[in-house]
Amino acid sequence: MISKKVVFGSKLCPDCIVMKNELDKRNIKYLYLDITENLANLKKFLKFRENRAFDFAKENGSIGIPAMVINDGEKIIFSIEEFDKLNK
Repeated sequence: MISKKVVFGSKLCPDCIVMKNELDKRNIKYLYLDITENLANLKKFLKFRENRAFDFAKENGSIGIPAMVINDGEKIIFSIEEFDKLNK
């Protein structure tokens, strides 16, 4: 069961804005942490970025946002489509 959702993103990232808007439109409760806003948010994100789920981002030289961390790392997803699949 999905209970705690933290979305890491940035106001500078168009995909992050799309995910945030879609979650808001669906009245999904989540905590949004902008990694470009302060170092505390970035440090929290980097802790999760060590997860193998981010291997694709590291291989491509990308950051890996937006990233929704579910239940403190139980699952990490990167798009609203992945979120929808989890909730079917």
